[in-house]
Amino acid sequence: MATLLRKIGLIRLHNRDTEDPKHHHNHRGGGGGQQSASLRGKGGGKSGGHKQQQQQQQQQHPGGAGDASPGPGKGKSKRSAELAARDKQPQPAAGAAGAAGAAGAGGPRERAAGARAGPGPAVAAAAAGGSLVPAARQQHCTQVRSRRLMKELQDIARLSDRFISVELVNESLFDWNVKLHQVDKDSVLWQDMKETNTEFILLNLTFPDNFPFSPPFMRVLSPRLENGYVLDGGAICMELLTPRGWSSAYTVEAVMRQFAASLVKGQGRICRKAGKSKKSFSRKEAEATFKSLVKTHEKYGWVTPPVSDG
Repeated sequence: MATLLRKIGLIRLHNRDTEDPKHHHNHRGGGGGQQSASLRGKGGGKSGGHKQQQQQQQQQHPGGAGDASPGPGKGKSKRSAELAARDKQPQPAAGAAGAAGAAGAGGPRERAAGARAGPGPAVAAAAAGGSLVPAARQQHCTQVRSRRLMKELQDIARLSDRFISVELVNESLFDWNVKLHQVDKDSVLWQDMKETNTEFILLNLTFPDNFPFSPPFMRVLSPRLENGYVLDGGAICMELLTPRGWSSAYTVEAVMRQFAASLVKGQGRICRKAGKSKKSFSRKEAEATFKSLVKTHEKYGWVTPPVSDG
């Protein structure tokens, strides 16, 4: 039995080996060909559909399918190009960058509100800083001048000999009318005052902003005087009334006593000429005369009288 089975197996092996190899190859290749053909058909259909879709996209977007859907490599290269372009752009200055950052902070509403609001208080304070210092300095000078003049008024009011008296012009502390009631009683000027019933010599003093560090401007108002170092317009030729000869230690009382002495020394008289005696002095003429005499004395100097002359 075993021998019979072996013979049957050998016969089957012989029959398989003796079959036509071409037929065997065609039979197997035919199945594979059909299968590959069907696969090619499916792949061709897919590729054909894909090509048609690309053509439609190209017609809709002339820039090409690559621009519509760039691949990973193209996207990276485009991003690198943008970064390189940014690096090449010039950087703004630090101040401009800070201002731009401050302006750009917040949303559109915040930026619009900031633009309408204008510069902040710090910027406004910096812009106005140039005018704050002169204003403070002027206020300080006004306080110094006011305190000094108030003290001067109090001292004059306490004078026992009633040498001078003061009236404020339009209630201004910085504009005085001063009445000189007394001069040397042995002088011709005193005799003129008695004969003309002149009770006092009226002067006007205006005090500058930086008084007492600058002298007041002093001029004669009435009566009209001749000589005695009184010039056109009522200007007074005295060195201590100039910036060069002035000292902040001088008081109004001291200045008036010096003026009374100069009138007597310079042989001052009350003008009695017809027509001329009634003509009043003017401030404009006095200022012009005083400026002229100051220039003259700065050029040629001031003459110091001998001690014997007082």
